[in-house]
Amino acid sequence: MNDGYELLDSGNGRKLERYGDVVLARPCAQAVWQPKNPLLWENAVASFDRSEGLNWQGRGNLSTAWQVEIAGVVMKLSATDFGHLGVFPETRALWQWIRATLAEQRKKGREPRFLNLFAYSGGATLAAAQSGAQCCHLDASKGMVEWARENAALNQLENAPIRWIVDDVIKFLRREVKRDTRYDAILLDPPSFGRGKKGELYKIEESLMETLDLVHQVLSDDPCFVLLTSHTPGFSPIVLSNLLRQYHDGGTLACGEMLLTGKPGTMEVPNGNWARWVNG
Repeated sequence: MNDGYELLDSGNGRKLERYGDVVLARPCAQAVWQPKNPLLWENAVASFDRSEGLNWQGRGNLSTAWQVEIAGVVMKLSATDFGHLGVFPETRALWQWIRATLAEQRKKGREPRFLNLFAYSGGATLAAAQSGAQCCHLDASKGMVEWARENAALNQLENAPIRWIVDDVIKFLRREVKRDTRYDAILLDPPSFGRGKKGELYKIEESLMETLDLVHQVLSDDPCFVLLTSHTPGFSPIVLSNLLRQYHDGGTLACGEMLLTGKPGTMEVPNGNWARWVNG
């Protein structure tokens, strides 16, 4: 996948990545092997570690924010105090699948409605909007929704049919059920642990089943897909697939790992899992 992101190397519990022209080294617990190209790591302009708290080295070498095109979506990046940048590049293949799948629906004369829950900085929302779908983007963090709206403007999608919602997912879904609002395609990326708009507690082990039940209730009569992703340890591709299987007897189920990838020969790094149900 040729774009502004590239995994350069990994190992010793670290990953070396390129975001545009910026090369960064950050933690990666699953990279238990030895680095393949140790000399490449000298190119890192900044690094982050959690060995003694949360620490950036060389953060002053970074711009306050910079832009990178990833899988056809321009994203604003910024080094946060927790070591995040505002994008999870392991999801980029899913963005492409969402964009292509919804574009195909539009070719068939449909006007698909796409709901993105726990939507973060909006990569999937914007990929869906690029297909012409009507979108609803929901996250409990006002700051992340504002970040996503900035990304929409970077992609000339500020006037696209996107509802921007700051809310607790479960409360929002309950209201959508009462309003009889329906969606044709739904993506959800529940956190291991999170807080809603008003401090509502979300623990994936306790809340996911109710979330999936509500997701099932807001699906349209002729839906396209439900896509479930997770970074929570233990929620393997088969676990996620089994969770979706409870609600969908027909259609097609698929699952797999989300991967950080680079040029041919670069060892891929798994970083989360996905499962999806596709109607028909």
